[in-house]
Amino acid sequence: MAYVPGVALLVALVAGCSAGSDADDPAADSKPGSPTVTAAPPGKYRTLPESCRAVPRSTLKDLLPGAAELPEEQQEKVYEGTATVTYDTDRKVGCRWKSDAPDASRNLSIDFERVVSYDPAVSDDDRARDVYAKKEEAADLPTSGGVTPSEKPTGSSSASPDGTPSGSPGGTPSGSPGGTPSGSPGGTSSGAPSDGATGSGPDEDLRPRLLDELGDAAFLDDVLTRAGSTAQHRTVSVVFRTSNVIVTVVYTAQPALVTSVPDSRELQEKAQALARKLDETLSA
Repeated sequence: MAYVPGVALLVALVAGCSAGSDADDPAADSKPGSPTVTAAPPGKYRTLPESCRAVPRSTLKDLLPGAAELPEEQQEKVYEGTATVTYDTDRKVGCRWKSDAPDASRNLSIDFERVVSYDPAVSDDDRARDVYAKKEEAADLPTSGGVTPSEKPTGSSSASPDGTPSGSPGGTPSGSPGGTPSGSPGGTSSGAPSDGATGSGPDEDLRPRLLDELGDAAFLDDVLTRAGSTAQHRTVSVVFRTSNVIVTVVYTAQPALVTSVPDSRELQEKAQALARKLDETLSA
């Protein structure tokens, strides 16, 4: 039989391509019935807002009433705020403001945390849901009615939203503006006014609680801190999650007079109003 080089070469090429196609086919090496791993979807948010510009000037004027009495140059410095030191602005940003007035001082802080899951089987939203749940658990919200906002002596241990004890400059309610929601609302002293303004009975509307119609989940904490013979200060924290971003608002008031007690209702209403604005900003 005559040898035909061209035919032999063609046969070799066809055989090689057939073998290579099996090697390149991922299904060729997979076992029958093996599950297919599908990557979880990414979170809705890929970036965070510029925190010190996230609060409108008109809102800052309302939350920091003492600033309006300052010279214009000092007003501008107060309203500019101070950005939180962070090493990854794609993941976490924040800003703090403080104003002092003859009758009281106010501190405000906001923090944005974008949660990212590094597990392909867990979505960013699911990971953020777990992070938020730990913050809510650390707040130790009351589960029954008739509980007033808590009062804690200075130096008492409380938990930050990520479950770590406060007491550092980043914790609350120590009076620092860079705080996070306080820990257990237990330990309320007897006879404490429910709203900080009257001596009436417990006001269930003002107790630390879960919040509706704010993000995907939200809660409010309210702590009145007694610092010995000095004036009391009240810290209201609102924490909410929307998709894979968790937002924390901390608003603190400390009257100059020892006998004055900060008003829960006012602080809670203003903190919630700001939280709703920030939620709208993220959703825009």
